[in-house]
Amino acid sequence: MSDAFDAATTGDLEFTHQPITDQSFENALAKARDGDRLTVADGVELITTGTDRDGIDPRRKEQVLEAADRRRAEVVGDEVTFVANLNNNVTTACNTGCLFCNFKDRSEQFRTSYQDDHGGFTKTPAESREIVADAVERGIYEVCSVSGLHPALVLDDEHRDLLEASDRGDLNYRSPAEYEVDPGTYCEQIRAMNVGGVHVHSMTPEEAYHARRGTDWSYEEVFRRLKRAGLDSVPGTAAEILVDEVREVICPAKIDSGEWLDAMEAAASVGLDTTATIMYGHVENAKHRLLHLKRVRELQDRTGAITEFVPLSFVHEETPLYERGLVEGGASRDEDELMIAVSRLFLDNVIHIQSSWVKYGDAQGLKMLTCGADDFMGTILSEEITKRAGGGYGEFRSVREYADMISAIGRTPVERSTDYEQRRVVDPDADVVGPELGPAADGTPLLE
Repeated sequence: MSDAFDAATTGDLEFTHQPITDQSFENALAKARDGDRLTVADGVELITTGTDRDGIDPRRKEQVLEAADRRRAEVVGDEVTFVANLNNNVTTACNTGCLFCNFKDRSEQFRTSYQDDHGGFTKTPAESREIVADAVERGIYEVCSVSGLHPALVLDDEHRDLLEASDRGDLNYRSPAEYEVDPGTYCEQIRAMNVGGVHVHSMTPEEAYHARRGTDWSYEEVFRRLKRAGLDSVPGTAAEILVDEVREVICPAKIDSGEWLDAMEAAASVGLDTTATIMYGHVENAKHRLLHLKRVRELQDRTGAITEFVPLSFVHEETPLYERGLVEGGASRDEDELMIAVSRLFLDNVIHIQSSWVKYGDAQGLKMLTCGADDFMGTILSEEITKRAGGGYGEFRSVREYADMISAIGRTPVERSTDYEQRRVVDPDADVVGPELGPAADGTPLLE
């Protein structure tokens, strides 16, 4: 077993799945180079650079990265894509209690009876519409919205009536009258964000589960209603690690891996594109990571709806996992690079692999583009950035920065739509570089 995934990483946890194989690194690498479909054992050998020795072997690591970069070039060429987008998260109110999360705020603190400052937020549909409308005028193509599970958030008015009439106490529901701010319904929020032809990317499987609680509605019914409200695609977050023995440690109150897969398959069945993610570098081991990749690949075999795969390196600071001593840190740089590379090699049916500059930083994010990744996220124009024009709230990447950074590593910058169907090659030498694909974009920079 590689010491990158040993008990020092997982504390005293004992998992059934362990990174032990009867495969060899050399055989796995040969299969990867030949383009053969890899097994879980193959992937474990590649992501650990061989279970026959401790630690990550630098020479073997470079061989894996080279194979992945070659595969990337064969599949997508030298283009590096990005999307002009906005993050508009509706609420931080949540009481799911995931141990890896430092985003949510206990929902009880949002109730009118709570008098202290809690630092979180909830937006009304009207506020969401104003934020998105302003960003569309600036030139964005996509609004991405992923939020906490506010107890007052329901699918629609019919769903609220059912929950109000229910005498069950296990539904994580409270009337919006109990809160300082009424978040409305999911459908109202989606309609509010559906402004001027912008692409609405929202409703994770976890949120879809929240939107059908207390009913006998299927995930298909939930996503049909959301699609009618203006939903265009579904982010495959809340996946974390799709192995239940890991989920029971890091997010015991969340849906299990089967529910996540059911929801994603349902979204695809009603005609919605999806993405998929992995959140790694906490208590899981190499076997868990590859079992996750296998389940994503099988889902894509069934649906063909996954437009991109997004590895997300766990940020440990200020999370309960770290505070409780279950982890000492996140993934190493070597592990990050191998995660990207093995994702490219293992997911032979997913065209695009994303490098997250938010997670990796600029320099390492660019390095990931030589490890198998071909997409570099989006502008992530947040409302805080809009108000403060580059202040200390949120993150922002301009199209000019994209053009300069991507061309500096010898690759071609390409502005894309969410589904990758619309693409515009960006000329880094042009006076004005965009964005241009958004419904109101005219090449003017998002921020002056």
